Amino acid sequence: MKITATLKIALRALRRNKLRTVLTMLGIVIGVGAVIAMVSIGNGAKAQVESQIASLGQNVILIFSGSTTRGGMNTGWGSAGTLAVEDADAIRREIPTVLNVSPEVRTFSQVAAGNQNWLTQVLGESADYLEIRQWPLTDGAMFTEQDVRSAAKVAIIGATTARQLYGDNSPVGQILRIKNSPFIITGLLAPKGLSVMGSDQDDVAVVPYTSAMKRLTGSTSLRSIAVQASSPLTLMETQQQIIELLRQRHRIMPGRDDDFTVRTQQEIAEMATATSKIMTVLLGAIASVSLLVGGIGIMNIMLVSVTERTREIGIRMAVGAQGRDILLQFLTEAITLSLIGGVIGILLGVGTSQLLATQMKWPTLTSPSSILIAFFFSAAVGIFFGFYPARKASRLDPIDALRYE
Repeated sequence: MKITATLKIALRALRRNKLRTVLTMLGIVIGVGAVIAMVSIGNGAKAQVESQIASLGQNVILIFSGSTTRGGMNTGWGSAGTLAVEDADAIRREIPTVLNVSPEVRTFSQVAAGNQNWLTQVLGESADYLEIRQWPLTDGAMFTEQDVRSAAKVAIIGATTARQLYGDNSPVGQILRIKNSPFIITGLLAPKGLSVMGSDQDDVAVVPYTSAMKRLTGSTSLRSIAVQASSPLTLMETQQQIIELLRQRHRIMPGRDDDFTVRTQQEIAEMATATSKIMTVLLGAIASVSLLVGGIGIMNIMLVSVTERTREIGIRMAVGAQGRDILLQFLTEAITLSLIGGVIGILLGVGTSQLLATQMKWPTLTSPSSILIAFFFSAAVGIFFGFYPARKASRLDPIDALRYE
């Protein structure tokens, strides 16, 4: 039997019971739509985390000092201050795949300008900081290596800090008081938004790390060091070389634990997106249950259809139709049901994800691959759940079918 003729007969049979066809198709529509919408939400959350990780910069390796234990509680990475400026200098000097290095000093301080004040994060960094973070300036310039060597009282600030202290006026050239020390603002950072942890990256003031150590914290140790590798291909190699160099400098014997932690940007991204990946899988699995229910509905209706059309099947067999023709006929009806439902479900899922993005401001991402998978999966549902009723119809005895009332 020709495919076009089979399809025409299938469509005619489906139109014969319009309400039943629509209700049967509804299960597939809801199933496919739910899968696409849920996966889009999960992918959107994952993409948002990845974009936040990308804001760290390009090919970044973060080195944290060890942890300390106080009152039986581990205070976590960076609390022990086991890193030194000399470690950063050695990394820059001895590892050829390193492009830029920035010793980091972090503190929170009340900053003031005129009669305005604001609590912000103050970062002590090297002149390489903006290169490592791939963070452009919208106004002014970065402080220089000479400023770092001389512990100059200069700073660049983020958009949030600038807005709170200076309003709409340019902060470049203005005086910013940090712990009663006057710093001259040399540059304004471009807005970056939220970090992976949800903090405002633009609420920051960046000063030379030497100035931060001498004038703000009084500390001679570092909590962390930011390193930029020459390319993504050298990240792992650079990480291993840093570990070996620091173990040697800190005189850590074989078999002893490191007093520092080295993490690449790729590792941080994998840890940060692990939760969103699990969420995507769970949302997709839950939504797939409705698709399974829709497939069972197709099987149920097709079995009813076979029973109702037993005499028709007998007549077609009596005039020369083969078992494979009957099998193909009912299988085509099941696949047509699921495919039409799948297309409508795809439109519903895409529309729902767009509505969530615009009205509720949820991050959603509908990929073409998820649409194709949903389409072919709906076809697979039609084949899987339609095969048994079609096979049952093809195995009917023509004489018994003609006698059926």
